[in-house]
Amino acid sequence: MLSFTIRRLFVAIPTILILVVACFFLMHLAPGGPFNGERPLPPVVLANIEARYGLDQPLIVQLWQYLTNIVLHFDFGPSFVFKDRDVNDIIAQGFPISLTYGSLSFLAATVVGVSLGVAAAIRHNTWIDYFAVSLGILAQALPNFIMGPILILTFTLWLGILPGGGWYGGQWQYLIMPVIALSTSFMGSIARITRSSMLEVMNANFIRTARAKGLPERTVIWRHAMKPTLLPVISYLGPVFVYVLTGSVFVDLYFSTGGLGQSFVNSALSRDYAVLLGVTILYGTLTVVVNLLTDLSYAWFDPKIRY
Repeated sequence: MLSFTIRRLFVAIPTILILVVACFFLMHLAPGGPFNGERPLPPVVLANIEARYGLDQPLIVQLWQYLTNIVLHFDFGPSFVFKDRDVNDIIAQGFPISLTYGSLSFLAATVVGVSLGVAAAIRHNTWIDYFAVSLGILAQALPNFIMGPILILTFTLWLGILPGGGWYGGQWQYLIMPVIALSTSFMGSIARITRSSMLEVMNANFIRTARAKGLPERTVIWRHAMKPTLLPVISYLGPVFVYVLTGSVFVDLYFSTGGLGQSFVNSALSRDYAVLLGVTILYGTLTVVVNLLTDLSYAWFDPKIRY
């Protein structure tokens, strides 16, 4: 297990470096730049600005300085658009917000989705099963960019019981709609995967053996069936956790939470390469780390596949 973890870390570090290098060159290959607006700057002024940010140096030198600052100081450099603000400041301001409602959305989708899937499998071909399947299909048909306007129309404009946007330190009334909008579609997918996996496990031979020994049905389900049932769910939860953080762009835009997704969109529109690179590297690193934790969770749930 330890050797597998070390091997994955040795693979993860070059993967992140390749991601940084690829994003760096792609940003510079894009036409235009952060200082090319509708009204072009005088050449002397443009040259001074580029010298201020080190953009007048060769790309290899710029890349080396960028990598050195990240590795040694974890410094993504200054923003090209926001004066007197570093990329680290922008990430430090927006990422805790995205992490807060993203983690709550992940927790809500996992708990509700797994509960619906298990209930549907245990009460197969009953009204509970039909209700869970119908709810899961409806949830999958309503992604976050559709759920956001529906929630605002219903609970803010029509009923007037919840605020339509803002953050205000993460008060509960400002969290409800972003969490629902972000978790709904994933909850339906988790419920569907859990139901299919539980139905397959409940027909396995070791479940028949446990029942033949006279074990209570609750013991059969929770002690013998749950772990193998959750294996395919775990493989899905890893990418879901990353997506609830990286896919929060629509939630940030609709509810004006001030999360990192809004900074990502604004930096893309304004060609703020520094912020765009910093957020991309952060998301890529999160993806690699979460995939590693997912593989380790696999080994904990099923000792047969330990590496």
